[in-house]
Amino acid sequence: MPPRSQPSERHRRLGAELRKLRLSAGLSGDQAAALIDADRGRVSNIEAGRVDVPRNGLHKLLRAYGCTEGPLFEGLMAMAQDRGKGWWDEYRGVLGQPALDLAELEAGATRVRMHESSAVPGMLQTADYARAMCTMAADEVTDEPIDRGVEFRLARQRIIERSPGTPYHAVIHEGALHTLVGSADIMRGQLRRLIEVARLPHVTVQVFPFSAGGFSAYSRPFALFGGPTRELDTVRLEQPLGSVLLHDHQYVDRYSAIFTKLTELALPPVDPETRPESHEGRDSLTLIHHLMYAMQ
Repeated sequence: MPPRSQPSERHRRLGAELRKLRLSAGLSGDQAAALIDADRGRVSNIEAGRVDVPRNGLHKLLRAYGCTEGPLFEGLMAMAQDRGKGWWDEYRGVLGQPALDLAELEAGATRVRMHESSAVPGMLQTADYARAMCTMAADEVTDEPIDRGVEFRLARQRIIERSPGTPYHAVIHEGALHTLVGSADIMRGQLRRLIEVARLPHVTVQVFPFSAGGFSAYSRPFALFGGPTRELDTVRLEQPLGSVLLHDHQYVDRYSAIFTKLTELALPPVDPETRPESHEGRDSLTLIHHLMYAMQ
């Protein structure tokens, strides 16, 4: 099979982890190739995510690299065995590879922590809100791409709607809830959706209020995806020209600390089991209710 021209994020991540382990073990590409009866070029392609490595070959490499059986070993073996086929494949050729990578990353995450400063996270959007967002982002307003984009965004939500759902924690800046997307009716429906989805036992929604200062703006939008082990966690940063994925421990630890700080500064989480008027202090639920009733 010829090398892939567009490796998925899963393929690239597996290759990057193997390269990191090989270098840490002090082995050359030629030495690694000898372990699996291949040439150096194949090892380079494996580490670039362009070709797969057979289960037996991966087992030999991990052993030689000093990666003993445990969470990381099992996590890498699972990544290699995963054929990468999922519901997102039907959007191949319609949406770009970054969107497909995001869906696969979400589907395999053990938990998701999200900070959004300018819009409601896609995982929590209503169909109307998603359509308004896709329309604003479209270069040309044509029904089919927008329809497919909305469909794709809603399909991503299955990771929190299924049972058991993936633990999901969102910290959303108050400014995102003030921003009129589409119409007042769409915004009221979207705010109602935030309260409804917070009823799920594995979903936590917090609002970062204006009164908490500028830390949210400093941190910028990002998401943390938990892997089967800490070494396989991923940070996703939103950039004007696309997203950036970070894997190094220093970045994961840094953004984990930032997220913890955001949760401390944000209002207490939405608790839909209690009525907002019964709350003694200000919290995310009372703020969302206030905005929902004040929306013109």
